[in-house]
Amino acid sequence: MLRVMERRKLGRDGPEVPVIGLGTWQTFDLPAARQRVADLVVGATLEAGGRVVDSSPMYGRAEAVLGQALGDRREEAVVATKIWARSVEEGRSQLTAQLQHFGGRIDLEQVHNLMAWPDHLVWLEGERDRGTVRLLGATHWSPSAFGELATVMRSGRVQAVQIPLNPFERQVEREGLPLAEDLALGVVVMRPFGEGSLLPGPDGNALRPLEPFGVTTWGQALLKWALSDRRVHVAIPATGSPEHARENAAAGSPPWFGPEERSLVERLAAELA
Repeated sequence: MLRVMERRKLGRDGPEVPVIGLGTWQTFDLPAARQRVADLVVGATLEAGGRVVDSSPMYGRAEAVLGQALGDRREEAVVATKIWARSVEEGRSQLTAQLQHFGGRIDLEQVHNLMAWPDHLVWLEGERDRGTVRLLGATHWSPSAFGELATVMRSGRVQAVQIPLNPFERQVEREGLPLAEDLALGVVVMRPFGEGSLLPGPDGNALRPLEPFGVTTWGQALLKWALSDRRVHVAIPATGSPEHARENAAAGSPPWFGPEERSLVERLAAELA
């Protein structure tokens, strides 16, 4: 039986959420004939205590597939998705579809990759006031955009950010994470596995020092490495495997890594480069 996952408040104005969620990039863009795959993954995530599920219009059919997989368990989930549009008209159309997929509300609506963010935040603030959207956020994966992301964070108009963090991508430690902490913003970690570049990882012998922390797989080591930074609120590893969803969820419980354990994971990751 999995231990109960730790919960952290997703920013000053956000709900308390378990620290492991579920991403859908490249895993939920499925034809209708393969809907059962997503159903099993979402079911495993919820049963293991995960709650935050993240998607985007950029991910093909992922939003529709995720919405169907949630089904009558929608109320158990914190749905985070994104507006990925060059125009307000297109963005509004995306939100209309999302509300149909996710029971009439979005818990965290994020401007994906900062695309046209000054335009989108204006109308999204109105949607937040109406209650169709609870929280607003912004995302970007590229260090070249982190300066602009910091501008959005300082604007006071978003309550959360989604940023990459793994032993290969640590640029957010310089400004993004300290700024999010100062502003009491929620932090959603994308790419905890480096989009697969950190997998499959070292063998079990190398992970033995981490066993007292509940770590039995390299994926769990990477997740716990990120979550041991207390400025992080939730990580959203993507998977198409119910077994991996359960393994990922098991990384969401204390004890957390100290400097020695984090350094070990970093050294092991460096050997993969």
